[in-house]
Amino acid sequence: MTRQTDLDIADAPTVRNNPAASRFELYVGGELAGTAEYQETAAERAFVHTEIDARWSGRGHEALLVRTALDDTRLDGAQILPMCAVVRHFIETNPEYGALVPHWARESFGLQ
Repeated sequence: MTRQTDLDIADAPTVRNNPAASRFELYVGGELAGTAEYQETAAERAFVHTEIDARWSGRGHEALLVRTALDDTRLDGAQILPMCAVVRHFIETNPEYGALVPHWARESFGLQ
């Protein structure tokens, strides 16, 4: 039987919104491992750039960052503009998030 250690818990990835920097931040082991930058409009949050540190790529952290950012945006009552290719791809592969994109913007982003 494996037991989760304090180190495992400390290394668990976490995502938090940093409105002062207009970005969601992914931390792994207390270290900044990625960001999803956005710009606020009257009714939308436009995601403009997402980046994961190469040391943390390929481990599912990018999806965790984007999913958390979109879920948080939904809770804030805002819609999203997926200007960032990473966010747009996430929505394409997770169509349940498509409703967050305003109807008028879906075609311009190539979304159904």
